[in-house]
Amino acid sequence: MTEGVVVAIGREALLLVLLVAGPVLGLGLVVGLAVSIFQAVTQIQEQTLIFVPKIAAALVAIAIWGSWMLQTLIEYAENLIGSMHLYVK
Repeated sequence: MTEGVVVAIGREALLLVLLVAGPVLGLGLVVGLAVSIFQAVTQIQEQTLIFVPKIAAALVAIAIWGSWMLQTLIEYAENLIGSMHLYVK
């Protein structure tokens, strides 16, 4: 296995992580921003108020995109394991 192959596998894995985590992180970011604006407008300075909506948003994102995320990860693992014979000599 050459260094280029290792770098290519690592790059593909990192891009897959960004792609799969993107919906959950994006929705959490939007909800966090909305709660922060609400706190600024109402002058509520409770630091723990933001956690419950963000957790709920993450659960909603997983419920919506979870099957797609799992399918994407399974396809990547199948492709990686299926082509293992090309990498090992």
